[in-house]
Amino acid sequence: MAAPGLLAQKKNAGFELHIRRTSSPMVIDGVLNEAAWQSADKVGDFFMVLPMDLDCAHVRTAVRMTYDERYLYLAAECYNGLPGPDMVESLRRDFAFLKNDNFIFFMDTFEDQTNGFSFGTNAAGGQWDGMMYEGGKVDLSWDNKWTSVVRRLEDRWVLEMAIPFKTLRYKKDVTRWGINFSRNDLKTTEKSAWAPVPRQFPTASLAYTGALVWDAPPPPPGPNISVIPYVLGGGSRDYAAHRPVAYRKEIGGDVKVAVTSSLNLDLTVNPDFSQVDVDKQVTDLSRFELFYPEKRQFFLENGDHFTNFGYSSIRPFFSRRIGLGAPIEFGGRLSGKLDRNWRIGVMDMQTGSVDSIGQPQQNFSVVALQRKIFARSNIGFLFINKQSLHYQPGKDTTHPTYSLYNRNIGLEFNLASANNFWTGKALLIKSFSPGRRGDDYVHAGNLQYTDRHWLIGAQYEYTGGNFNAEVGYVPRQGYFKYNPTLSYLFFPRGGVVLSHGPQVVSNYYYNTSFHHTDDETSVTWLATFRNKSTLAGVMVHDYVELLAPFDPTNTGRAFLQKGSRHNWNSVGFDYVSKPQALFTYDASFRRGGYYADGTKLTFSGDVGYRIQPYVNMTLSFSYNRLSLPQPWGDQYFWLVGPRIDVTMTNTLFFTTYIQYNQQIHNMNLNTRLQWRYKPASDLFLVYTDNYFTTPFSVRSRALVVKFNYWWNL
Repeated sequence: MAAPGLLAQKKNAGFELHIRRTSSPMVIDGVLNEAAWQSADKVGDFFMVLPMDLDCAHVRTAVRMTYDERYLYLAAECYNGLPGPDMVESLRRDFAFLKNDNFIFFMDTFEDQTNGFSFGTNAAGGQWDGMMYEGGKVDLSWDNKWTSVVRRLEDRWVLEMAIPFKTLRYKKDVTRWGINFSRNDLKTTEKSAWAPVPRQFPTASLAYTGALVWDAPPPPPGPNISVIPYVLGGGSRDYAAHRPVAYRKEIGGDVKVAVTSSLNLDLTVNPDFSQVDVDKQVTDLSRFELFYPEKRQFFLENGDHFTNFGYSSIRPFFSRRIGLGAPIEFGGRLSGKLDRNWRIGVMDMQTGSVDSIGQPQQNFSVVALQRKIFARSNIGFLFINKQSLHYQPGKDTTHPTYSLYNRNIGLEFNLASANNFWTGKALLIKSFSPGRRGDDYVHAGNLQYTDRHWLIGAQYEYTGGNFNAEVGYVPRQGYFKYNPTLSYLFFPRGGVVLSHGPQVVSNYYYNTSFHHTDDETSVTWLATFRNKSTLAGVMVHDYVELLAPFDPTNTGRAFLQKGSRHNWNSVGFDYVSKPQALFTYDASFRRGGYYADGTKLTFSGDVGYRIQPYVNMTLSFSYNRLSLPQPWGDQYFWLVGPRIDVTMTNTLFFTTYIQYNQQIHNMNLNTRLQWRYKPASDLFLVYTDNYFTTPFSVRSRALVVKFNYWWNL
């Protein structure tokens, strides 16, 4: 029997905005004096989502939409809730939603309540765009062509934007899209939406969109081919290896072809990702591999179709395995919708050989299919093949041995009820590798219920000892895991506390013989204040039976024995200040036991200050102090990362990021100047420096200039 609401009609189907075509010219300037805006239907009467979802919004917002043969237009009038300046971080793209006065809208162009697009700006004109997936998540790494202008008036700020139909993916001859409009006003601490959304869900939840009703099917985008070439020049020097300057002169680029209005073909030749943000470092005290997210543009459009298969600890496909240790020569991806119910993704990437380590050319192929069932659920299929080309394992004994092939095949069912209260997953994956047979599969599942007060869930995972996902992120094999979660929220009728309540999360691990190996249980009491600051008290219990020798400092000094048992308790707190202040901060503190009857103190946080809207300064820090028996003794590790974002306009950005990591004795500097001289076309100037800290000396330096242009044929 289906869970309640699984097959129900979409909750807000009755909320409709009718959009009509205009024949008059449109000028995107933030002045709504065109005839099309005077005759367009207008919606307002937003509903409050936060602090509580039981009332109409107090802050007024009005939205209109129209279109012509090339563009979809939107105008939003965001009226002041309280006097005073608007609150924004800066003019940078893809700002933090909760730290800016903003207007954002979400479009479900297939009415499948799963995938879509999001666009918006903050009150100073900083742009936001992203692809939507899993019914309410937004991938802000997606970047495409559109224009917007924000104009400030005495009683409101006005947003006007134009989105080319070529930028969107949608099914032809369909006259009804899902849509919702969201407003965040920090001065009043109010978040609101046109179509009402329960407070426990983001306003991006596609299960709660209203309807954009077209007077005729949206015009076809026509021939939609984009060529995005780049040219690059630069130089780098490895001081540690005493090498001379190595110069770079490269050309390459991407081609985007809209096979249909909902299916896209992406091709790339000699791609370069030098302008991508550097990874945020962490102090590594884990027994397992850390996860760093993908940031390269080519892998991001429809990337969720490949990378979100599985769980956060069981990802059979992780695109960062491709091209970070070897150059990508060329590749292609076909992705998008076949119709309302079927979604497809096919990717093939070719990397070059690396002679210095004997790594051969390798080919990476991925096929993903997804079929929608019920209201918002789906069944997914994934096949992954990594193949070494012109290679015989073991023939060259002077270099590491690489696998001839590794393959994974998987099937999953994703549950999402019509009202989003019930979510879950069932998963089965099998791997194929030479010499690794038996116990080479994964099965896992979870079910979760969420309403205004309760969050109740449970998850289990089984990963075989011979399971092998060389193109994935599966840091642990040979275990069974059980993960129950329970939380409850109280809502006081008055006072400074908006909500508070307990949360209990446990993770129990067993080996494949069901012998208990480790567990962690955390008990948290979280309070959210009416000014949007939060405070949580935390208690944690840990138990570990080591499955392999382990250095608790991760410095290689000495190792605890396999099979040794350790347990300890910790207490601490987490605090996040109110986001509407110019000076913001958050802090996390833990103190308690550690391995080998030692103790551990951790203190971390962020401090930020903004000079609106042009400068945003943040300082991230982490301090770990370990007190252990000899031979480790007392150890402490600082990690400090100041960052300055200067946004002269919403098309000219300068970023400086410094990271000092005491654990690995490294300091790095990354500076980047970006000029978006046309929509989706950029000039980058990137300078990086790496230093040894003991003794202080230069490790490496690099300077890169990159120019790319988005050319629509």
